[in-house]
Amino acid sequence: MKKHRRPLAIAAGAALLLGAGAGAGVAAERFSTPAPGTVAVNLPVGSTNPSIARGVGIGAGTAIYKSSGTGPTLMNPDAPAGSAEGYVDYAAFGGELPEGVTLTEAQGLNALAAIGENLASVGLDFDDVITMRVFLDNEAGAEVADFAGWNRAYRQYFANVDLETREPVLVPMGTGDPAAPLRENAAVPSRAALEIATLPVPGWLVEIEVDAVYPEQHPVD
Repeated sequence: MKKHRRPLAIAAGAALLLGAGAGAGVAAERFSTPAPGTVAVNLPVGSTNPSIARGVGIGAGTAIYKSSGTGPTLMNPDAPAGSAEGYVDYAAFGGELPEGVTLTEAQGLNALAAIGENLASVGLDFDDVITMRVFLDNEAGAEVADFAGWNRAYRQYFANVDLETREPVLVPMGTGDPAAPLRENAAVPSRAALEIATLPVPGWLVEIEVDAVYPEQHPVD
């Protein structure tokens, strides 16, 4: 299905008003109530490349898709049952993880790719995402969840375009030098990331839910 995105109207303070999809917008001086069929993204003041939004306002009648919790796909069925390694796509890295890439980071990349497949199944894409909830489990032997590794994975798919210049922002993978993101995407969703004791699938370190706005909305008045 071909998506027909419209030009964006002016929104609020550090905000972007989206008529369809969450990939771009125009900054204005004050956050106002979103018009029907639009989403206003409230961004931190003073940054042209924030990682997450402060929040989103959803106009009346806006069609939203809410995904179920989605984790990484089992990629290594020969790995020990219930192990984190079973959900790492080693083939994508040529057989071994690049320097500094953690299991959480690698699973995050896998889970984000699975989210992309989920969205594509209903005619949506990463740039339609407006909110995200992330649940992280600790890697074996770690006292806390690997938020840094998750954040690196996240930037490969989201918030990796400068909102002023519209140029892609280089992002690191592991401890390697920053490079072009895996998926160029200007969308800056609101997001919560939580450390929890156990995820529903043994071996998962990452589970993601997203809300996405359908690009086919009623025209903005």
